[in-house]
Amino acid sequence: MGSGRRTPPGATVTAAGPARPRVLVLRALGLGDLLAGVPALRALRRAFPGHELVLAAPAALAAVVAASGAVDTLLPAAAPGRAVPRSLAWRGPPPEVAVDLHGNGPPSHRLLSDLRPGRLLAFAHPGTPEVAGPRWLAEEHERERWCRLLRAYGIPADATDLALPAPEDASPAPGAVVLHPGAGSPARCWPAGRYAVVARRLLERGQPVAVTGGPGEEELVARVAVPGARTFPGGLDVGELSALVAGAAAVVSGDTGVAHLAVAHGTRSVTLFGPVAPARWGPPPSARHTVLWHPGPPGDPHGRQPDPLLLRIRPEEVLGALEGPEGPRQKIRKKLKKQEE
Repeated sequence: MGSGRRTPPGATVTAAGPARPRVLVLRALGLGDLLAGVPALRALRRAFPGHELVLAAPAALAAVVAASGAVDTLLPAAAPGRAVPRSLAWRGPPPEVAVDLHGNGPPSHRLLSDLRPGRLLAFAHPGTPEVAGPRWLAEEHERERWCRLLRAYGIPADATDLALPAPEDASPAPGAVVLHPGAGSPARCWPAGRYAVVARRLLERGQPVAVTGGPGEEELVARVAVPGARTFPGGLDVGELSALVAGAAAVVSGDTGVAHLAVAHGTRSVTLFGPVAPARWGPPPSARHTVLWHPGPPGDPHGRQPDPLLLRIRPEEVLGALEGPEGPRQKIRKKLKKQEE
């Protein structure tokens, strides 16, 4: 199994200065956020073909940043939670264009404006009246939000332009159904016991199962991993995770980065929504991607307990979704039928 650790050339902006004018994009958030921003990054790439496109984002996401095909240089940047970094390690002349794909408030606006860019593309906010951008819409889908921002500045952007190429590394568990019980907050975590029920039923049917978890989620993975399931606790790096998801029969997870990775690789997915409606973070309409959600009042996506709407989802619903026309067992049946013909 390859490491998947491929950092784009020039992981930081050097003091020597660029040979080309530069566009700086701020998106110092997580995996799912990066993938939701890929259509906007590609639109910027097309709009500024002669510029060096620099993305300020976490260094751990280098493999996916490279796979997007839109970024020349990754400028490592991160902050706890979803906060705005206090500073950027920018060197050389100011960027010709700075683009705020991070948020809509004064902290991210000022972080970029302090670099004195030639132009700043950002949403409007009362706290920074000098930014004459479009209005922020709270209920807008995340992918469309950033594409609309660019269109407001005359840059065409397609929110469906999100597919990633197949990883070079082979999957460590090809053909498995990947269960990913973790998420950024407990509010978006479906109970481990219910994931374990799904794992047990799939294994009983002869379907390989792999259980993944992020750093610090070893105990959570252990609670899901029934005998016979392969486990990948402690956090695969992004390259390895990408290979696992791309080679999976299906991915079952909450509203988190792994779900976005499945969509980007065209892998069958079942995503469980609770505090946030799929209209804001869900996959594009497709038979390959199923969302399970019981409508109700929105909850706190950063809450410390599983959201009540998420708890309405039962294991039988997940198993039923996996049995749909794009499910792994249906694919096997179709293949066998073709062979018989």
